[in-house]
Amino acid sequence: MFICRPPTITIFRRFVSRVECVSEMGKRSRQRQKNQNTGRDDRDNAGWGAGYADIIKENKLFEHYYKEQGLVPEGEFEEFMEAMREPLPATIRITGYKSHAKEILHCLKEKYFKDIQELEVDGQKIEAPQPLSWYPDEQAWHTNMSRKIIRKSPLLEKFHQFLVSETESGNISRQEAVSMIPPLLMKIESHHKILDLCAAPGSKTAQLIEMLHADMEVPFPEGFVIANDVDNKRCYLLVHQAKRLNSPCIMVINHDASCIPTLQIESDGRKSPLFYDRILCDVPCSGDGTMRKNIDVWKKWTTSNSLHLHGLQLRIAVRGVEQLAVGGRMVYSTCSLNPVEDEAIIAALLEKSEGALELADSSADLPGLRWMPGVSYWKLMTKEGQWYSDWSEVPVSRQTQIRPTMFPPKDKDKLADMHLERCMRILPHHQNTGGFFVAVLVKKAPMPWNKRYPKPRKDASSSSASPAAPSPADPSCLPLPEGSPEEAEGAVPDGKVDGEAEKEATTGDASTQEAAAEQDGGVCGPPPSKKMRLFGYKENPFVFLTADDPVFTTIQSFYDLSPDFPKLNVLTRTHEGKKRHLYMVSKELRNVLLNNTERMKVINTGVKVWSRNSDGEEFGCAFRLAQDGIYTLQPYIHSRIIRVSVEDIKVLLTQENPFLSKLEEDAHSQAKKIGMGSIVLKYLPNPDNPAEPQCPIQLCGWRGKTSIRAFVPRNERFHYLRMLGVEVFRDKQGMGQKGRDGDKEGGEEVKEEEGGAAENEAELDSENGAESKTDSCNKETSS
Repeated sequence: MFICRPPTITIFRRFVSRVECVSEMGKRSRQRQKNQNTGRDDRDNAGWGAGYADIIKENKLFEHYYKEQGLVPEGEFEEFMEAMREPLPATIRITGYKSHAKEILHCLKEKYFKDIQELEVDGQKIEAPQPLSWYPDEQAWHTNMSRKIIRKSPLLEKFHQFLVSETESGNISRQEAVSMIPPLLMKIESHHKILDLCAAPGSKTAQLIEMLHADMEVPFPEGFVIANDVDNKRCYLLVHQAKRLNSPCIMVINHDASCIPTLQIESDGRKSPLFYDRILCDVPCSGDGTMRKNIDVWKKWTTSNSLHLHGLQLRIAVRGVEQLAVGGRMVYSTCSLNPVEDEAIIAALLEKSEGALELADSSADLPGLRWMPGVSYWKLMTKEGQWYSDWSEVPVSRQTQIRPTMFPPKDKDKLADMHLERCMRILPHHQNTGGFFVAVLVKKAPMPWNKRYPKPRKDASSSSASPAAPSPADPSCLPLPEGSPEEAEGAVPDGKVDGEAEKEATTGDASTQEAAAEQDGGVCGPPPSKKMRLFGYKENPFVFLTADDPVFTTIQSFYDLSPDFPKLNVLTRTHEGKKRHLYMVSKELRNVLLNNTERMKVINTGVKVWSRNSDGEEFGCAFRLAQDGIYTLQPYIHSRIIRVSVEDIKVLLTQENPFLSKLEEDAHSQAKKIGMGSIVLKYLPNPDNPAEPQCPIQLCGWRGKTSIRAFVPRNERFHYLRMLGVEVFRDKQGMGQKGRDGDKEGGEEVKEEEGGAAENEAELDSENGAESKTDSCNKETSS
C-alpha cells in the first residue's frame, strides 16, 4: 500500500540526514587534523633527518638508468649512490659587493666558527666550517651540520640567530654550493646588461647584483639586472631576496621565459631592441640532483619527468640566445644529471645556431672545483624500461612524447665540432655537494632565423620598377623553426615600439589588414602581435618625477643636494595624492621602464631613498632619509651629516632616544649646529686602529630637540653592533634580546631598541605590498 508523506516531513528528514552527515565529516576532519598535528610534533621533536624516516631512499629505475648512461666514473657508482642518500651540508655565502664583507668574514672566523668546533649534537661530531676551495676570497663556507641541527640545537642557538639576522639584512646568503657556480662563470662587469630568465627564489640573482656592485664607490653602475619568473607569487619571493641588497639596478618582471618580450631602449632619439651582455638560463628541471635535500624526489623520480620538460627547456634556451648580444655569454644550468635536460639542449642549440653559438671552455675559471666533462652519447628510456638510442627506433605512438632533439646528433664530425665535453657536470660524491649541470655559450653572430622582415616600398603599387614578389626560396619567407618566437631579432615594424604595433594589430579589423597586405604587394611579414595578457596581482604604477617637481624644492635646499643629482631617476608609485615614498633607479633602468610600459609586467624596481614624514614639514622638509638607499643617496648629500665614532654608534644603536650629551664631544658639537630633522650618521674607518671596523658605516637618523636616534631596522642594528664587538642574541625562550660588550651589560638597552625599531621595520617591510606575497615552493632551497 502506498503512503503519501507530507512534503514537510520529507524535507525535515533530508535536513536531519544532511546535518548528521556534516557532523560525521567534521568528526573525521578533526580526527585527521589531530593525527596530522601529532605527526608534525613527532617530526619537530625528533632528531636529525627524522622527518623523512618513512621515505626509503631507493629508486631502482633511477639506479638502472644512470648505470646505463655511464655518467659516473667506473667503480664510483656505489659511492655516488651513498652520497645521494646523505643529507646535504649547510653552506653560507658572504655577500661580496658590500664594503664590510671582510668584517663579516672576520666575525665568523674569530667568534662563531671557533665556538662550534669540536661540538657533538645527537651523537654527531660537528666539524669546523671550511671555505669552498673554488669560491673566490673565502666568501663561501660549508659544514656537515644540517639545517635542522642548526635550527634545533641549543648549543648552536647563537650561530643560528647570527645566520638569520645577517641573512635578513642582506650580508649572508644561505645557498646550496652548486647553485653558486653559474654566476661565477658569467664573468660579470659593472656595465653589463644582465637577464635572469627563471630567477625565483633569487639566490643566483643576488649574486648577480653583488657582482654588478663590485665597486661600492660607484652608486649607479652602468649595468643592471632584470630578473624574471613566470610564477606571479614566486616573483615576490624574488623581490624579498633582491631588496635585501638595496640596489637601484634591479628590476623584477613577471613573464613566461619561453616567450619573454623583446624590450626597447632609446638611444640618441631612436628606439632599438635591448640585447643583453649576460643571460642566466637556469631552467625548470626534474631536479634529480637535489635528492639530498628534496627527499620526495626519491619516490617521484621517473624518466618521464625529463621527457616532459625537454621541450620547455629548449624553448627557454632558444629565447635566451635570441636576446643575447653578439659577443655575450649565456650560462645554461639545471639541477638535473639527465643528459636529456642537459647535453641534449646544448646540442640542439648549437645545431640550430649554424655556427652562431660556441660552447666556451670554462675549465680554468673555477680552480678547485671538481667536475665531469659533458658526454657525447646518451640513450633515452621510458618509465616502462624501454630504451631508444636513435630517433628512428621510436615508434609512431611515442613520437609526441619523444622528440628528435632529445638524441645526440648523428653526424660525427658535427658532434665533434660541438665540443660537448666542455659542459660541466658536478657529481655529489666528489666534493660533498648536490648534483648540477652547467654550460657556457658565447654568441658569435645573430641567430640564423632572426632576419629582418623586408619592408615594402611605399611606392610599390605605382612604380613600374618595383621588385618582384619574393620566391618561396627567400629565407625571409620561410617559416621560423619550431620553438622560435614570431618576432624577428632587432625588427621593429615601421619603427614603432611593440606596444604601438600591438595596439594597431588588435584594433584594426581583418578587412583593413587584408587590404594593407594586398597594397604591399603580398610581401611576407610577421603575423599581427597579440595583446599581452597580464595575470596575478595588479601592481601600482611606476611614475617618474620631473626635474621641476615641487617635492625637490625643499629636498634640494634641506639636504644641499649636488647639482649633478639625477632627479629624473626618482620615481614614486602613485599618480594621485601625496607621494608617500620616493625611489631611485639607475639611468639605464629608467630608459627600460619608460619605453616598455605596455610590453612587460614590472613587479618591483628601485631602492627607497626618502619617506614622507608629516612631522618633518615644520622643520623644513617633509621627507626623511630611508636606510634602504642611504649608500646610494649619500654621495649627493652635502649637509646634515654628523661624523660619529664607534662609541657613538654603540649608543645610537642600543638606546632608543639618547640625549645629545651622550655623544662624544666631536659628534655632540656637530649635532648642536644642525637643526631638527633627518640626518646622516657617518663613520669613517681609522687605518691606524685595526681593532675598529675598517669599513665605512652610514646610518639614517633623526635630530630631535634634545635627543637623537637612528632609523635603522632591527636586523641591521644587530649587524652593525656585531661589527663593533657587541654580542647580540635572543634568549632560548625568545622573550627578549640580550647584548654584551666585553664585561659591560647592555641587554636592557638592546631590548628597548627592539620595540623602537619595530615601526620603522614594519614600514620598510610593507613597502609595495611585498609583505603579503609569499611562496612555499622554492626551486633552489636557501634555508
